[in-house]
Amino acid sequence: MGHEARLRELGIELPPAKPPLYSYVPVVVEGGLAWVSGQLPWVGDTLVATGKLGADVDVATGQACARACILSGLSALRAALGSLDRVKRMVKVVGFVASDPGFTDQAMVVDGASKLLGEIFGEAGRHARSAVGMAVLPRNTPVEVEFVVAVQG
Repeated sequence: MGHEARLRELGIELPPAKPPLYSYVPVVVEGGLAWVSGQLPWVGDTLVATGKLGADVDVATGQACARACILSGLSALRAALGSLDRVKRMVKVVGFVASDPGFTDQAMVVDGASKLLGEIFGEAGRHARSAVGMAVLPRNTPVEVEFVVAVQG
């Protein structure tokens, strides 16, 4: 089954790709890899949450943010590639988590992104990963996710 068919099977509809607000491109495809710029957890024109993990945001909401980031990134990737069926495998995911100084469960938050990629891409969704605590992220969002994908043709 192709990745696009798997999305339909899961009942996942990707949001429209958002144009960048600043001087960068959402996806760069080079040398068989697609580099997806950092994505914020948008649902429509609204962020899933704002604030910091361990202060204003709980882990479950952080995981929902990570999932929303992946959906936005996949939307940008589809726009760049024409179809997610060109994805050979996920290579690397980097999750940035706005964290209260005592919060240490960044990996648990970013697992929301990793689990979704596994649901959609199966074995091809397994990836290397970093989960990094940050003092603050753009628009006071709790999570930002970027990723690298190996692509066909």
